[in-house]
Amino acid sequence: MSRFNGIDQSVHNSKAKTGVLLTNLGTPSEPTAGALRTYLREFLSDPRVVEIPRFIWMIILHGIILRIRPAKSAKLYQSIWTDQGSPLLAISEQQTEKVRKKITSKYGDTVIVDLAMRYGEPSIAKALKNFQQQGVNNIIVLPLYPQYAGPTTGSTFDAITDELKTWRWIPSLHFLSSYHDDAMYIKALVNSISEHFAEFGQPKKLVFSYHGMPKLFHSQGDPYYCFCVKTTRLVIEQLGLADEDYVMTFQSRFGKAEWLKPYTDATLASLPEQGVKDVAIISPAFSADCLETLEELESENREIFIEAGGESYRYIPALNSRDDHIEAISGLVQRVID
Repeated sequence: MSRFNGIDQSVHNSKAKTGVLLTNLGTPSEPTAGALRTYLREFLSDPRVVEIPRFIWMIILHGIILRIRPAKSAKLYQSIWTDQGSPLLAISEQQTEKVRKKITSKYGDTVIVDLAMRYGEPSIAKALKNFQQQGVNNIIVLPLYPQYAGPTTGSTFDAITDELKTWRWIPSLHFLSSYHDDAMYIKALVNSISEHFAEFGQPKKLVFSYHGMPKLFHSQGDPYYCFCVKTTRLVIEQLGLADEDYVMTFQSRFGKAEWLKPYTDATLASLPEQGVKDVAIISPAFSADCLETLEELESENREIFIEAGGESYRYIPALNSRDDHIEAISGLVQRVID
């Protein structure tokens, strides 16, 4: 039996079709220890995510982490779970539907827009197979991570190629690896922050909290840190803020290794003693609200700041399905199609 699969696409004079695949990290299917164990097994087995020799890491993962962490993580997910299920999946579906309407209104049925998650469902492999069944011969992949990072965007590319290398006919592929400095994305962030300031007032300090990364990854060439710095600079320039008005930090570290600094939780704990008791916090690295924003930033870090003497702590939501965010995502795709 051949190792390469495909379908008969020898229909002459058929319209060329483009498949647009929006991707995000993923989510457990339900907030239970069992579902978290399945999700974390896939996530933490990715060598892009954990760069420890496989033999050693598999012993740690299966012998310790998957025995302890699923139950703890399930409780955190239960605190943010909604009637629609996982916030990340629900918001990603809303984004996809809005982008689909905008794209198909311009290009008709020659462009198919779909959603996939790097881990869990809906899977990248299934989405690509769906494109194959519909005769797609040009694929555009947009991972919804504004700032490229190996454990997120790089891992998505791995999953795309793992599937495509089994196909007999490889379609054209355009992989959008970063949009950290895209003008429309920056404008959406600026709009979001400006609207928040207009409603609640400008805080003493605006905190830009990006997802963390082991410092080793940066020293070995991952551009993520530099992209975060540029996103922050572009937003600050448009907002007209001074250096003392903001701080850039990194959250969600895991394990004992040194990660990118300064750390979000440590920074928030130290600000009140410096006279900063009024903050607003935003996480531009997340295109959709999820566990790391709804639980970690909005709840856990709020508690850290208030217990340290802070008085006002406001979380500015991710861009989610805001119209200007959808315009930015659609614009990235349209520029490739055109």
